[in-house]
Amino acid sequence: MSLRTLPLLFINLGGEMLYILDQRLRAQNIPGDKSKKVMHDIIGTMFNKRFMDELFKPQEAYSKKAMRTVFDRLAHASIMRLNTASMDKLYDLMTMAFKYQVSLCLRPSDLLLVTFNHMDAIRVFVEDSPTIKSQVDNVYRLLIQHYASLPAGEFQIIRQTLLEFFQDMHIRVSIFLKDKVQNSNGRFALHTSGPVPYGSDIPGTIRYFTDGRSSKSSDFSVTGKYVASLREGSFEAKGDRVTKLGTNMYNVSRPVETQIASDALKGVAASSDVDSSNPNPLAKAELNLLAHLMGNIGTTPDKKKDKAFRINLFQNDDEEEQHAVTRPAQYDFKVINIDFSKLKKGSDELSKIMGDLAIPETGAASSKGDDLLELMDSAS
Repeated sequence: MSLRTLPLLFINLGGEMLYILDQRLRAQNIPGDKSKKVMHDIIGTMFNKRFMDELFKPQEAYSKKAMRTVFDRLAHASIMRLNTASMDKLYDLMTMAFKYQVSLCLRPSDLLLVTFNHMDAIRVFVEDSPTIKSQVDNVYRLLIQHYASLPAGEFQIIRQTLLEFFQDMHIRVSIFLKDKVQNSNGRFALHTSGPVPYGSDIPGTIRYFTDGRSSKSSDFSVTGKYVASLREGSFEAKGDRVTKLGTNMYNVSRPVETQIASDALKGVAASSDVDSSNPNPLAKAELNLLAHLMGNIGTTPDKKKDKAFRINLFQNDDEEEQHAVTRPAQYDFKVINIDFSKLKKGSDELSKIMGDLAIPETGAASSKGDDLLELMDSAS
């Protein structure tokens, strides 16, 4: 399992969420100023510098339920409100879209190109907001710093970790079903033909080497039709990514429907390391830190300035009611309420306990940002 997976998982899922929300805000004719405020508020919260610095530290990816909780709070970081059914549907679309993109990457390192495609679209959303745009530019720098020079082997481990996260998620999405890239059981239909990874030869030739030099070659027939990839995508902040994976598939006006696969309806829930009836204390602490670092998530908007509004990801009430009846068990989990008024007291108690357990070190440089407890204190 890679300790570098979390930033890519969070940014790509967040990018898909923004695509969907942008499409629904336009489809429901929400006034432009309110739509822009929603997008800016969510992106500003999502790319909070302190939170990004923490996110990019080597760590294990969060569980499915912990990640869902983070995006539930993130989606409500502005004046927009989603009911439970719409939030379920939003998360289904986010996860299945990114899972499809991960499955189609020709090379493991293409994961970074997919991430940059999401980042490029997010930058367009905030072009008229210099403050938020600077936050986005900071994430570009972090991505280039942490991932641009990674070896292929490390990217392969990241890809395996992502596929493990998405394992057993088989939500049927109408866009994928209509394009015939997803089967009725929710599994993707991956084609064996098409472009080969950049730098790879087209299958069909066997080369023989003698003393390190090519001596002869022979051809064999292949069933697929392959083409060479002539260009490599750019890992710079601005450049041609070549691949279309990670771009906005909702630019073309069409409904974004989801249907729960039959195995999910039978109660086959995705596994998670967070027990909904007895939450793991470490997972709870993890969410506490996330919520604190992400600043204004979960805060109530000022009703005098902005009136909250609701958007719906369903086409009609019947579809929403049907979802409520067939709601899978994996969506039912206990909400963790965070009392910020007790944060300082709890931090002091934890600091005392940690101080009692600490082994003194000599000559070690200390930084306030390096200690999570001190980081939580400084953020309060």
